[in-house]
Amino acid sequence: MSSAFTITDIESDLACPGASSFVEVQLNDLAEYPLVAETSLKQLRRPTPVIVPSKYRNYAQQVRDFRVYEDDVWIVTYPKCGTTWTQEMAWLITHDLDYQTARNINLNTRSVFLEIGAIADRIPVDTITATASLKRPRHIKSHLPLPLLPKQLWTIKPKIIYVARNPKDVAVSYLHHYQMIMGYRGTKEAFLEGLLQDRVMFCPQVHHALDFWNLRQEPNVLFLTYEEMKKDLRGVLPRVCQFFGKSFSDEQLDELAVHLSFDEMKKNPSTNNDNMVRSAMKMNGREGEQFEFMRKGIVGDFRNELSEEYIAKFDQFIASQLAGSDFNYNLE
Repeated sequence: MSSAFTITDIESDLACPGASSFVEVQLNDLAEYPLVAETSLKQLRRPTPVIVPSKYRNYAQQVRDFRVYEDDVWIVTYPKCGTTWTQEMAWLITHDLDYQTARNINLNTRSVFLEIGAIADRIPVDTITATASLKRPRHIKSHLPLPLLPKQLWTIKPKIIYVARNPKDVAVSYLHHYQMIMGYRGTKEAFLEGLLQDRVMFCPQVHHALDFWNLRQEPNVLFLTYEEMKKDLRGVLPRVCQFFGKSFSDEQLDELAVHLSFDEMKKNPSTNNDNMVRSAMKMNGREGEQFEFMRKGIVGDFRNELSEEYIAKFDQFIASQLAGSDFNYNLE
């Protein structure tokens, strides 16, 4: 255990083949929190403890001390918030719309998942070390909440895109992911209660978003929501281009919007993660079952799968978590 963190074993009924046990990780000192403008720092509360698989105990300090470069691009989200979508968008914009390379090289190779080897019981690769040695400029994705991310993000200040999504839609999408990719075989109710108690992997969910909302004025941070991207992706693209100092014609942005549409992304082998899904399902006891990584991509799909009781529970949970904040999810 590193002195930067207090790491505590916890009991959980959400164990599964992909993650057999969990720990709570508390960043000990605000001095270890992001070194940002004083106005932003005043908005940051004491870091909330984070839930991660027990395997992460061996990597927490390595991630905290991870070397960051100014030309990195980081995509940070809570799971199932449009991560893959944003990775493809950012990679193409920063690589001058190189569709040929994007189609020929899988997105997971172009935009790597930093901590996957540090959380997944059945993945033996040290992905932290592997990511550190990648050729620059690197595109890096992470689901880690801000307290666990590399501290150099706030001194070196690479470009960071954060994407938030309505927790009710996240709950539905994450449940399917947890069942099929992680191999979870517990009840739907146990999983939903876990989210409501912030006891699921990568929780706390709302504070995950709030930390980055409070840093949205930082010039190296772009805060987006899944809902605004679904409603008007074409309108979002110029903001992302400006963030990266890129400029494209209207025709080029029209083409990019089509490429990034859900239907196109779903049928694109480079972005739909089919090989990864089959491999994970085989490892975690779901071989032969039907599941696609890009499942529906619908805003408001929670109404089809959550009971009125759980919708009310999530509404109350979200309201309590957002109390005192000027951030609001799109809760249509």
